[in-house]
Amino acid sequence: MKIDRLIGILSVLLQEEQTTAPELAERFEVSRRTINRDIEDLGKAGIPIRTIQGSGGGIRIMDGYRMDRTLLTSKDMQMILTGLRSLDSVSGSRYYSRLMEKLQTGSSEFVSGRDSMLIDLSSWYKGSLAPKIEMIQEAIENRRLLTFRYYAPSGESSRTVEPYYVVFKWTSWYVWAWCMTRRDFRLFKLNRMEQLAVSDQTFVCRKAPMPDLSDERIFPGGIRVKALFDPEVKWRLVEEFGPHCFTKTDDGRLLFHADYTDMENLIAWILTFGEKAEVLEPAEARERLCHIAETMRRIYGNL
Repeated sequence: MKIDRLIGILSVLLQEEQTTAPELAERFEVSRRTINRDIEDLGKAGIPIRTIQGSGGGIRIMDGYRMDRTLLTSKDMQMILTGLRSLDSVSGSRYYSRLMEKLQTGSSEFVSGRDSMLIDLSSWYKGSLAPKIEMIQEAIENRRLLTFRYYAPSGESSRTVEPYYVVFKWTSWYVWAWCMTRRDFRLFKLNRMEQLAVSDQTFVCRKAPMPDLSDERIFPGGIRVKALFDPEVKWRLVEEFGPHCFTKTDDGRLLFHADYTDMENLIAWILTFGEKAEVLEPAEARERLCHIAETMRRIYGNL
């Protein structure tokens, strides 16, 4: 992403007396034109960068300028490196690893040899996820449309979108984009996207709002659930809803209360508990579970 590259370029300029646009372009795997724009942006941000044309010329920070490293404590550096390492766990390249190496150079007094926090953002789908994230980042940076086939509970559809943000939330990866079909901003889950491609067609940036990722906005609730669970599955209730989502009944079972946002998801979730769960409310869920049980009995009845 651009901000990461700007930090990386600034780190190189602080550590090396002089470099060139071709060298930076090769190091960060972008075009020379992109590097020139980045240098302009750093200058606008107040970094006194000097460019010298001709033989022996290059890019350097004016003499006498430096960043006061006392602004960063050892804990600060550890948190920065932990964040970069977590991004590298889903990166399709070694970009973040190289950036970590640049930040660590000359900063040994800030970084201990032992990490106290490790974050891995990858998943079982890392093989397919990393290329998608890389393609989406490329599309965002170059303002190019994305096309893909999307699989949702409502059905399959082909989408063309203007991508603005890559989002990690609720243990999954998403892209926040303007959907050409819906004519509105939408959150698309990467694992539901296939045939992803970066179009040659560019777009003019809209005034994109930050995605509202609050649980109340995405999961508004509305379905009051009341169910009894076998004490053997207490660990799952605690893990998924917290230790205060249930009370213990006289017979030892767990009386569960929660708001659910979608009936289909509720049914699918309850079924994962098998015979260790009994839905009391809503009545619609009980009826649908009874119908599913009867259907399954017919399917397996001859065994």
